[in-house]
Amino acid sequence: MPPKYAQLVQALQRRIESGTYPPGSLLPSEHQLIQEFDVSRPTVVAALRVLREQGWIESQQGKGRFVRGRPAMASVEPNRPGQAYLTNPETDAPGELVEVGAVATPNRVAALLEMPPKSKAFLRRRLVARHREPSELVSVWLPLELSEGTDLTSGDPLPQGIREHLRSRKGTRFDHIVEQITARMPSADEAKQLGMPKSVPLLVVFGAVRDASGRPLVVVEVLLPADRHELEDVYPIG
Repeated sequence: MPPKYAQLVQALQRRIESGTYPPGSLLPSEHQLIQEFDVSRPTVVAALRVLREQGWIESQQGKGRFVRGRPAMASVEPNRPGQAYLTNPETDAPGELVEVGAVATPNRVAALLEMPPKSKAFLRRRLVARHREPSELVSVWLPLELSEGTDLTSGDPLPQGIREHLRSRKGTRFDHIVEQITARMPSADEAKQLGMPKSVPLLVVFGAVRDASGRPLVVVEVLLPADRHELEDVYPIG
């Protein structure tokens, strides 16, 4: 069964689509939703955040939340680089595991995990191949305690996605990803692993996975040679 906030999102979406909450109307207050659906305030806040981020509603300071209607592209699933590595089994993507273990966390990853700089985190890094050639270097970072009791420490490819594996083993529930994209030149080791010239830049995608309360759980770091990849996104225009 989906978590309560997701059930509330679906219920409110159905009301918007049916015209119960028409475009331009004021959405019931948090207190009213808590009373009607018999849920906690964090559940309501999480559901409203999802609806706002997806474009179903908008907030107006001092006035409340207003219905925008069904987003024109609500059914479109954009190609998120980090998401695939969390949901797809490792066995589905040819490649090799190049590093597993507790290592000092780079500053950017530590900040995304809200950990002190240089503290240790668990790293699982795979070199993914496409058409029998190195394609991308994928690193999954997570707090040491979250890796304990999981198969992430194994040298074998996971037969299920990391999201599902952590849910079944640790009870974690992913809610959303904060994605950042930057570019930089590769290190000598990265260029060698990816079989790319040192003069070609890398596209670097950081996906910080959080639970419904905003607590960081996992960071996915994807290194993509810029001459082999392009990033495409689809989103509604408000």
